[in-house]
Amino acid sequence: MLKCLWLSLIVLILDQWSKIVIDGSMRLYESIAVIPGFNLTYVHNTGAAFSFLSEAGGWQRWFFAAMALIISIILTVWLYRLKEHQTLLAVALALILGGAIGNLIDRVAYGYVIDFLDVYYQTWHWPAFNIADSAICVGVFLMVLESFGVGVNKESN
Repeated sequence: MLKCLWLSLIVLILDQWSKIVIDGSMRLYESIAVIPGFNLTYVHNTGAAFSFLSEAGGWQRWFFAAMALIISIILTVWLYRLKEHQTLLAVALALILGGAIGNLIDRVAYGYVIDFLDVYYQTWHWPAFNIADSAICVGVFLMVLESFGVGVNKESN
């Protein structure tokens, strides 16, 4: 199922392109209202999801980079071993892989991940995220669906 790697490449290109556009057109912490409940807000995340360990002193950069690299290798091997009928799982893994590599590039190149998607309700803001994060979340959601039998071809089992 390595044929699904094209999806990883699309995620990676869209993620890196969007981060280049944001970095080149906005100032750090600048926020642009798009629609009610959604802003573009340029931030740097030195931690993991939801800025976990962002104040850890710098060691987390290489820890998270190493984790992303290891996970990317595992996902690629997993994709390679999938059977032809495991399409939903292949799509899920490809999305996660593209997102992991997108954020890995940021960590290695800058020491932080560029986030800019800001979803909020009234004064409560979800932590800012990016296209790579979105692809990872959608991929995990699809994996959960697949684990409950969604998209599984009963005749192929």
